[in-house]
Amino acid sequence: MSAPGTFMAMESGAELLRFSTCGSVDDGKSTLIGRLLYDTKSIFEDQLAHVEDVSRRRGDEYTNLALLTDGLRAEREQGITIDVAYRYFATPRRKFIIADTPGHIQYTRNMVTGASTANLAIVLVDARQGVVEQTRRHALITSLLRIPHIVFAINKMDLVGWDEGVFRKIEAELRGFAARMDVADVSFIPLSALHGDNVVERSDKGPWYKGPALLHQLEHVHIASDRNLIDVRFPVQWVVRPQAKDHHDYRGYAGQVAGGVLKVGDEVVVLPSGFGSRIARLENFDGPLDEAFAPMSVTVHLADDVDVSRGDMLCRPANRPVVGQDLDAMVCWMGDLPLTPKNRYALKHTTRNVRALVQGIEYRLDVNTGHREQGVAKLERNDLGRITLRTTAPIFYDEYRRNRTTGSFILIDESTNGTVAAGMLLSEPR
Repeated sequence: MSAPGTFMAMESGAELLRFSTCGSVDDGKSTLIGRLLYDTKSIFEDQLAHVEDVSRRRGDEYTNLALLTDGLRAEREQGITIDVAYRYFATPRRKFIIADTPGHIQYTRNMVTGASTANLAIVLVDARQGVVEQTRRHALITSLLRIPHIVFAINKMDLVGWDEGVFRKIEAELRGFAARMDVADVSFIPLSALHGDNVVERSDKGPWYKGPALLHQLEHVHIASDRNLIDVRFPVQWVVRPQAKDHHDYRGYAGQVAGGVLKVGDEVVVLPSGFGSRIARLENFDGPLDEAFAPMSVTVHLADDVDVSRGDMLCRPANRPVVGQDLDAMVCWMGDLPLTPKNRYALKHTTRNVRALVQGIEYRLDVNTGHREQGVAKLERNDLGRITLRTTAPIFYDEYRRNRTTGSFILIDESTNGTVAAGMLLSEPR
């Protein structure tokens, strides 16, 4: 059984928007999501009854909607978000996937995980506290992740009497900071997540604000042009060879389109071998397709018997990604042990896995000033920095700003199998 409103959106083929909430501790991220779910009637009666019961037993004077996303016991005990919580809801205009990310600095790696696939980021700011270090840190990370749309939600305006001066001061500071972040679309909304002002409906509490409510902004932000529909990139995830009686000669290459548009009859080349062929057939779970584009998951059939394996990539003969082993990247370091030159890690890029050696650290980025600190010997947990890597085998990549899928990777500590860094590839090394 779907939550109210979901069926209508799915039937109408509503566009999907992925967005994340971030910001400092106690800025109201979980409460904002709870308010969105509650006011759009996207929660069940038993869920609401449970939240009301827990709120009453905790001694809260109101129904604590943050409990809709803070599901871990430690989160409820401390009143903070630790892990990334994903929630789904829909309106007649659009479907949404929300990533509620933590605000504490020690959980920055969780914030990066939740924001990595977002089309839009909501950065919350407590109107009483103004812009703090975590506000700048999370805003900078959203910029490095190339999230094309950022909404700065100035929350808890009710606690400052809906003072326009407070809002304008925070807006001016954030505009100056955003100007250095290279973000194309930035907007500012004053709101009260606790009381629902300017969340789903426009409020009359701040008559000086003439912009839309948050939900209206989420429903109408244009994201179709954010996809790269020019550079064809198809990392092969699996070779489909059922070898069954009914499919004796079946050979397909399954994966998710990472860029461009694939069409039946198109000429393609396979990397790293360089052999060319033509797309004979495209299909997904529902049947044959005439074309496929990002982020569709499809199976590609080639006209020729070319040797293709997991980790290979299909692209256009005249439009190929960079093929190389020397990588230049920005990383968010997540490991408990610091990153230092000469360390070795496993590197996962699209469907390709190689080993990598850290050759050097170019600089560490100061999240408060944007200053590049040269000559650093290591990156500590939650540091952002630029590094150079050498891989044991070539990977096929694009600059991250051109393609977020083929321009990103993770580093894995092989001794623990834990992810220690999220990386964004830059142009070819100097």
